Amino acid sequence: MKITLLGTGTSQGIPVVGCNCVVCMSDDPRDSRLRSGVLIEVGETNILIDTGPDLRYQMLRNKVNRVDAILYTHEHNDHIIGLDDIRPFNFTQKIDMPLYALPRVADELLARFGYVFSDNQYPGSPRAIIKRIEDFGVIEIKGQIVQPIQVMHGNLPILGYRIGDFAFITDASYINNENIQRLKGVKILIINALRKESHHSHFSLDQAIGLIEQVNPQKAYITHLSHRMGLTNDWEKDLPNNVFPSYDGLEIFV
Repeated sequence: MKITLLGTGTSQGIPVVGCNCVVCMSDDPRDSRLRSGVLIEVGETNILIDTGPDLRYQMLRNKVNRVDAILYTHEHNDHIIGLDDIRPFNFTQKIDMPLYALPRVADELLARFGYVFSDNQYPGSPRAIIKRIEDFGVIEIKGQIVQPIQVMHGNLPILGYRIGDFAFITDASYINNENIQRLKGVKILIINALRKESHHSHFSLDQAIGLIEQVNPQKAYITHLSHRMGLTNDWEKDLPNNVFPSYDGLEIFV
C-alpha cells in the first residue's frame, strides 16, 4: 500500500493570504501546505479521501491518472469543494465516480452539486454516485475493505478511515474508546493537530500525541496544520521518536 499526502494544511492552507508570519514566509517546502487530501494506492485500486479546493493541482503535481472511489470525511468546504475536478477521471475511466459519505454529508453534496447528479445533465459535467455510510460497517471498494472511524469535530460527528494497517483521521477533537479500539493495531496513523494551543474543534499537538500513545502505531504523522503551529523545523524536534510531521507530497509505504 502506498499513501500520498496530497495536502496537509488546514482550511486556509499555508501560506495564508496576506500573512507575513515566519511560517508563511518560510523557504522550507515542508511549511507550504495545500488543503487536506490523501491518495491511497492498494493493489490496482486508487482511493481518494476528500476533494478540497486544491484538487486539480494536487492531481497534476502528483501525476495521479486514476481514481476509483472517493471517501468523504465531512462536508466542510475545504474537504468537498473540488468535486467538479473529478471530470477527467469520468472521461478517461468512463465511470460514474462512487462517493462514500455520511447521509448528512451526502445531502450536502446533493444540495451544493446538484448538476453532478442531475438526470438531465449538461454535456461534460462530472458524474458521480452517492453511497451513504449508514451504520459504520465495513465498505468494500473493488475488493479492498475500508473501516469508517467515527470521530468528533467539535460537536460535529465526522469520519476517519482505516484500510488494513493504515488509518487516516483529520479535523478530530475527540475520539471515543470504541473507535480508538478500531484504530488499534495499525502500523501507520495519520492524525490532525491544528496548533500547539487548544482549539474547540481540532486536536492540539499534545492531544494528538496523547491519542497516538493510546493507539500505539509503529509510526504516526501529524497533518491538517495551521501556520500557528510554527516552523516545521522547530516543532518536529519535540516529537516522540515514532511521530513525524507530514508534508505535501510525502509518500508512505505500508
